[in-house]
Amino acid sequence: QVQLVESGGGLVQAGGSLRLSCAASGGTFSYYAMGWFRQAPGKEREFVAAISWSGASTAYADSVKGRFTISKDNAKSTVNLQMNSLKPEDTAVYYCNAKQPFGAATTASGPYWGQGTQVTVSS
Repeated sequence: QVQLVESGGGLVQAGGSLRLSCAASGGTFSYYAMGWFRQAPGKEREFVAAISWSGASTAYADSVKGRFTISKDNAKSTVNLQMNSLKPEDTAVYYCNAKQPFGAATTASGPYWGQGTQVTVSS
């Protein structure tokens, strides 16, 4: 069983940056592909970014491509999401997700979720 805890959310002005982190425990972190999803009020949860279990490949939603960067630190059992050039439409609760072991960087979600961290971008 994998436990995930997100941190780093907050309030930022449009054009600013935030770095989200997700700390994992309870499993062999280096085996897991990881992802970030977000859910805005009144909307369904949507894919944001993913990284393969090895860290060799990544995938991004078109809406964040070129602005967000996902990275994986196996030594610290963390996955990070660097968010630059933030826009008001990026406002949402951001969730960390662990996929199946030895998975690829895909838009599909895995079975393990964090509790979420709020990101609010003001205009």
